[in-house]
Amino acid sequence: MALLAGTVLGVTACGNKEKSAGQALVRVNGAEITVLQFNDELKRAGIRPEQMEVASKQLLEALIDRQLVLAEAYRNEMDRTVDVVQAIERAKAQITSQAYLKSISSNIARPSAVEVDDYYQKHPEYFSQRKQFDVQQLVIATKDFSSDLRSVVDSAKSLDAIADWMDAHDIRYVRGQLTRSATDLPEHMVAKLKEMKQGQLFIVNEGESSMINLIANIRVSPISSKAAAPQIEQYLFNEKVKEMTNAEVKHLRAAAKIEYLNSPAPAAK
Repeated sequence: MALLAGTVLGVTACGNKEKSAGQALVRVNGAEITVLQFNDELKRAGIRPEQMEVASKQLLEALIDRQLVLAEAYRNEMDRTVDVVQAIERAKAQITSQAYLKSISSNIARPSAVEVDDYYQKHPEYFSQRKQFDVQQLVIATKDFSSDLRSVVDSAKSLDAIADWMDAHDIRYVRGQLTRSATDLPEHMVAKLKEMKQGQLFIVNEGESSMINLIANIRVSPISSKAAAPQIEQYLFNEKVKEMTNAEVKHLRAAAKIEYLNSPAPAAK
């Protein structure tokens, strides 16, 4: 923000120490782009300090372009179309409800050092006994993953054998490799990998792509309690926020009169 004052506002700020946060940076056909708007966009962009000078100027030009397009959209009454009105109302509802939930969770205390250490001690698979997995992959389109190929994977001893079979049957694939630790993976995946051994094959389906994976190496890669503390603290804090949010929604539901008019009521939990 300090650099912004020197790059974008260098001319307009001279000789006036009383400029407000709403000061106009640019006027586009009479519509102003203010410092407040610019700073908000700059904050959302997450620009690194060394990129600030160039990025600030680029961002201002992008805001000018957006204002020009916005004005033209208003001129063509795009803001009155059903789709746009619905999208605006949906965004407004989401932003407002999130602001409320944020306000009620603003007093949640950060997890204590005792809570953080307790979580560390109870989850050695993520920290003191954390495993790192080197995985080799064959990535193919899910539509090409036939029952014949699954039979080949089930009986194969290596990725090369599977690749040879796919070559013979004109099935396209891409080789890949990655390294993941227990802290990088979802809980269900950690539980699955924990039972596997080096050299074992397994399949992961993700929408239109499927990965045939081979565990090439497993090694213990512990992380100290000191290094893990910030991550654990943030995780526990997020869990507290989630619990409070769920409790508030449950409370509001209990106090509300909800009538299902044209849809069946959900089954009681």
